[in-house]
Amino acid sequence: MKMKSLKKIMLLTLVVVLNANLGLAQKSNVKKLSDDERMEWWRDSKFGMFIHWGAYSIIGGERGTKIAGGGAEWAMDKLDYTVEEYEKFPEMFNPVMFDADAWVTMAKNAGMKYIVLTSKHHEGFGLWDSKVSDYDVIDKSPFKRDIVKELAEACKKQGIKFCLYYSIVDWHHPQAQGNLFPNYNISQHDDPSVVNPEFPKYYENYMKPQVGELLKNYGDIGVVWFDGDWISDYTTEMGKDLYKYIRDIQPNTIVNNRVDKGRMGMEGMNAEGNFAGDFGTPEQEIPDTGIDSDWEACMTMNGSWGYKPSDNNWKSSEDLIQKLVDIVSKGGNFLLNIGPDGFGRFPAESIRRLDAMGEWTKKNGEAIYGAKASPYDKPKWGRYTQKGNVIYAHVFDWPKDGLLKLNKNIKVKKATVLTDNSNTELSSIATSREVLVDVPMLAPDATVSVVKIELAK
Repeated sequence: MKMKSLKKIMLLTLVVVLNANLGLAQKSNVKKLSDDERMEWWRDSKFGMFIHWGAYSIIGGERGTKIAGGGAEWAMDKLDYTVEEYEKFPEMFNPVMFDADAWVTMAKNAGMKYIVLTSKHHEGFGLWDSKVSDYDVIDKSPFKRDIVKELAEACKKQGIKFCLYYSIVDWHHPQAQGNLFPNYNISQHDDPSVVNPEFPKYYENYMKPQVGELLKNYGDIGVVWFDGDWISDYTTEMGKDLYKYIRDIQPNTIVNNRVDKGRMGMEGMNAEGNFAGDFGTPEQEIPDTGIDSDWEACMTMNGSWGYKPSDNNWKSSEDLIQKLVDIVSKGGNFLLNIGPDGFGRFPAESIRRLDAMGEWTKKNGEAIYGAKASPYDKPKWGRYTQKGNVIYAHVFDWPKDGLLKLNKNIKVKKATVLTDNSNTELSSIATSREVLVDVPMLAPDATVSVVKIELAK
């Protein structure tokens, strides 16, 4: 018996060593890109889909007659569930209508180039087969399918970059915020006195290993998107350590600035200092002017990130298209959120808006993808984007007199309506105050029409 046990131990050790060596070999074959090379695909993409999905999608932000204020993904906290009471929802999570290929197709058809999935939100429930914890979709729910794996494979098949959100906050884990329920409430989230002295153990023995699983088992991860950086337990030292840990595993992945503690609230950009992270994260807002660094505005279609059927405050398709243009005109990316329901379906209101955005980006994508902020002042009628020697005038308010007024410093070589397949040249004249372009009397597009302007050298 002892000899057999010894042989088993030796064999197991050999397997571990071989796997470790294989991992090192695979890692050594990855060409480490420069920061500009690493960020290039993301900077060119401009438009991505955020997916907030978890056990909270069953709840829909309601408990009896009480409706959670704000986002329904905070149901555990805002509807006063204890850890024990909340555990029934992962046990009920059975999204039988989930179709990863259909989700990715909808994102792709909308003109989105990457998807960010909430692998684990603040509730602590994981959407992958974690070996660190059994509080996940395989071990806790009747669904027993690895959602992260299915979406990763669907994204790879359709040429969409797959990215993952991970919450630093964990309301379920006893070494994180789980020990504070049910007396924990929203007013304590920024209270520096509310701490768990065991949080460093959670960070080292639970959080980092889970992040490691996601990076090692699901192929190339385009972006690791963190949230929950505001809690007092989490330190900037942890943030810098985690950033290094991620880049050691996948050298070319991109990490948002919420991996560290430098973010200035919903504004999303870093305070001055040496903070980890590759891009800023304005939330539910767009900066007034461009920012001289990489940034991405994340935003909901209504008022909630998670599925909330009572929230009918939907932004119009026109508003969302104009927000996309506004963000790109200021040098940013637009991460637009979807909150699927507990069955795995996108709300019909979201699908309609995705369809409208897809129709627009299919015709006008040239003026969005790979475009940058222009050096010209924001015009009253819309926005400018630029790509090389071309300026794109995105016209929100089409001129009723048929004369589009451009910045006086724009030297027009040729102007055309972007969607005009005949490429008919529009006449233009420069005055002392402005450049006038003679455009059709009727707007080519009901939402945003684009005039392509090739600049004279």
